[in-house]
Amino acid sequence: MKLYLSSFRLGDHPEHLVAMLPPKARIAVICNAIDSEEPVLREEKVAAEHRWLVELGLRPEEVDLRDFVPGEPGAEGLRARLAGFDGMWVRGGNVFVLRAAMARSGADAILPELIRSERLVYAGYSAGGCVLAPSLRGLELCDDVSEVEDVVWDGLGVLDEAFVPHLNSPGHPETELIEKVRELYERTAVPYVPLSDGQALVINGETRTLV
Repeated sequence: MKLYLSSFRLGDHPEHLVAMLPPKARIAVICNAIDSEEPVLREEKVAAEHRWLVELGLRPEEVDLRDFVPGEPGAEGLRARLAGFDGMWVRGGNVFVLRAAMARSGADAILPELIRSERLVYAGYSAGGCVLAPSLRGLELCDDVSEVEDVVWDGLGVLDEAFVPHLNSPGHPETELIEKVRELYERTAVPYVPLSDGQALVINGETRTLV
């Protein structure tokens, strides 16, 4: 697997992401974690993600999971759409909104395979990392589950542990809420990866580092 999972935005060392990609890599940008935002605000946030990725020398293009629903084109249509990309960048936001979009589009059925076979470099931040855990239980202390009609509690299971961003990050508005998630995981013996803003978990094959 090739993963670059940041606590917030690109993190302090995005060169680790660039190193796992070919030059001028095409990147599918997934921003469905902010689908509950007002359309104009959502558009502005998507544009910001594109700017940051372009500054790294990458070629981003949004792939909206809402375009892929059960039936036609469905998961196979999404697989075909992603085939032309070298990697994907999954924006933060509400992890339950993101997970629901992955379920509706069939992304949850194909992404674990694409990631494990290294057909794609998977990168992103906050909810983009959290959704890879075995379970999303506990994250309701931070993200509003009422934004989703049918909550999916299972994560994609690409990681063996929970992903806990924004810890000890005073500038982030969710740092106090995410501390409650960490405390819950400590009490219930849930293994997790703790990250502060600026840090990223990098997995490149058998190599795993926190940068």
